[in-house]
Amino acid sequence: MPIDHHDLQHEFPEFIETMDALKKANSYFSGLFARYNRLTGKVENLEEHDMPVADFTIEDMKKQRVKLKDEIYHLLLAFQAGQQHGGG
Repeated sequence: MPIDHHDLQHEFPEFIETMDALKKANSYFSGLFARYNRLTGKVENLEEHDMPVADFTIEDMKKQRVKLKDEIYHLLLAFQAGQQHGGG
């Protein structure tokens, strides 16, 4: 079964440059970005290798990933808005 990849470059292609800038400028964002990537790697590894794990475990990991992605998205929007208004 093919695995859907959820890396942030695929999720938010319009924000690739903004993500790069924020990773360098904001340690909080950089930490969220790293946590998201680690969690995504774990989920994809479990799915790809069809590892025996309770359904709720993967679902919980996916919920955590959605929360991280949502926070990352809002930080990207705020940073981009600040850049457009000369704030950075």
